Amino acid sequence: MTGRFSWVVALLVVAVSGALMALIGADDSDSRSPVPVPSSAESARADAVRAQSPGGDQVPAIVVFSRTDGAELSPADLAAVEHRSAQVSDDRRAALAVVPMDKELTGFELTDAVKALRANVSAGLPAGLQAEVTGGPAFGADIANSFSGANFTLLAVTAAVVALLLIVTYRSPVLWLVPLTVIGFADRVAAVVGSAIADAVGMSPDGSTGGITSVLVFGAGTNYALLLISRYREELSRNEHHRDALAVAVRRAGPAIVASNATVVLALLTLVFASSPSTRSLGVQAAAGLIVAAVFVLAVLPPLLALFGKRLFWPFVPRSDAKPLTDSGVWHRIADAVARRPAHVAVVSIAGLALLCTGLLTTPIGLSQTEQFRVQAESVSGYETVAAHFPSGLTDPTRVIASTDRTAEVQRAITETPGVVSAVPADQSSGGLTQWSVVLDTEPASDDAFRTVDALRHSVHSVDPGALVGGSDAQARDASAAAERDRLVLIPLILAVVLIVLYILLRSALAPLVLVAVTVLSALAALGVGGWASVHLFGFPALDNTAPLFAFLFLVALGVDYTIFLVTRAREETPEHGTRDGIVRAVSATGAVITSAGIVLAAVFCVLGVLPLIVLTQVGIIVGLGILLDTFVVRTVIIPALFTLIGPRIWWPALREQRYRSNGGATAGRHRAGQNSGPHPG
Repeated sequence: MTGRFSWVVALLVVAVSGALMALIGADDSDSRSPVPVPSSAESARADAVRAQSPGGDQVPAIVVFSRTDGAELSPADLAAVEHRSAQVSDDRRAALAVVPMDKELTGFELTDAVKALRANVSAGLPAGLQAEVTGGPAFGADIANSFSGANFTLLAVTAAVVALLLIVTYRSPVLWLVPLTVIGFADRVAAVVGSAIADAVGMSPDGSTGGITSVLVFGAGTNYALLLISRYREELSRNEHHRDALAVAVRRAGPAIVASNATVVLALLTLVFASSPSTRSLGVQAAAGLIVAAVFVLAVLPPLLALFGKRLFWPFVPRSDAKPLTDSGVWHRIADAVARRPAHVAVVSIAGLALLCTGLLTTPIGLSQTEQFRVQAESVSGYETVAAHFPSGLTDPTRVIASTDRTAEVQRAITETPGVVSAVPADQSSGGLTQWSVVLDTEPASDDAFRTVDALRHSVHSVDPGALVGGSDAQARDASAAAERDRLVLIPLILAVVLIVLYILLRSALAPLVLVAVTVLSALAALGVGGWASVHLFGFPALDNTAPLFAFLFLVALGVDYTIFLVTRAREETPEHGTRDGIVRAVSATGAVITSAGIVLAAVFCVLGVLPLIVLTQVGIIVGLGILLDTFVVRTVIIPALFTLIGPRIWWPALREQRYRSNGGATAGRHRAGQNSGPHPG
């Protein structure tokens, strides 16, 4: 991929990408709110039934009036709120009004409508009296509005972080521009193509899925570029002509990049089996984005590297007489030290990871609607004002829909359910159905609320199997159940996909099992320490329902990236140098690039903290810490120690001891390695 044909391929990729961006264009997916529950969930079915009833095309926005100093409303205040048909609280410190809004509003339209409502209700109020808009439409608008410009900020910060780390890695004032330009363009193509594919297959792309996809494209794309350029630099020490060195680098690093990309893409595609629409969309968007990243790195980056030649590395231009990375340097010394005492190193390291896993035992899971934001939102502050001055559940009641001919039985079932304060049926029925407005005596989206919703559903279903229980608490309960179901289904599926890819790649009976087991332990350790840090250091109330699944997926799939980089190099070195020296030389050769890639990826995931939702910050914290564990503990210490302990059996049957000893390679490798090789037979 360094001759004329490579330029044809590169220009074709760029031309097709430009055409796709022009044809598809930008959409408003970045302004959409996440969709937490599937259409099959009971709360979603209740919403669909309510939408068909009179007034069902509207949803209530709640306007709450209060004084900024918390004092009682003055006569002038009361006159102003009564003019707006507001209900005054018993303590006379707040007043509440309901404003119906179009249920179909989403994205920018919803944001604009809520913004106009806020301006309207705040106009002409007495000094010191404030109006806050909350309720379902306001929460949706605030989530959408919080992403306005946030993804641009994410892109800018991510690009700056990657640029800085590439400059530090290559110590060149110009080299970093080439991979960053290629990956930056790939990210813009991926954003358009990924959202279009998700929309085309009926998914629900939103601001959070777009932000995560961008981070994945930058992180994984930079890793692929680092691996390719690192191998190119290494080959320049063996080849006088840079095009020959680049051809070898592409030939050697290309399969590892393709294998790691396929692993992550297939792992992401398991998300299409999720129940949450936003989670399914993330799988499709991110998978498409990573394919775009790999295509750009393998098809567009090599011709550019060939065009500029060795001078790209100025002022540290590689020399053809430089000492090979496999035989010297700090990583060689670390790997050799690990190989001398593999049992001790493995036991201590694995015990340390197991200790970090215990953080999972004390980490609560589940954020309420008011706990989703990392930034101040009027919908949250307004909701808190309502909760402080009005009975719990009054402004956002649970909804029960049941057959009109069973009204008496359903009414009795509702009122006899523990935790229910009141149940008021609608004045009129429609389509043979009656709706009840049910007030619960629990904190919204709390464990108590979930237990009450479950009990309420059991009660009404026992007298009317077709009854539906909906509303915000019911939706939160369904979202929690969906997240739990997705963890139980998708985590084993992700592990199965990764294991199959490793078996195909390595053709070894034992190595894939060892590698996946260590990767899972590292991921659980990251979840433990990251979850503990999220709650106890950063002060978040709990992990979001979706954070463990997303974090586990990224940690396993991206962690296997580094495994593939390391182990494919070890398999390349083993036939000539034996198992022990093969893994030592692999760590020596890939230590710098894996460390650089790990630091870049960890930093990029931490950039998710610029986005406004707590769940994205939590995913960034957990994955960032996990990638560092993978980089400095798993790939550098544990895997070399286990491979040395197990010996040649780790490669069976792909690399049999007698097969690579028959050509004298192992003997030659031990001779070259000198005393460091020891008496190991592999």
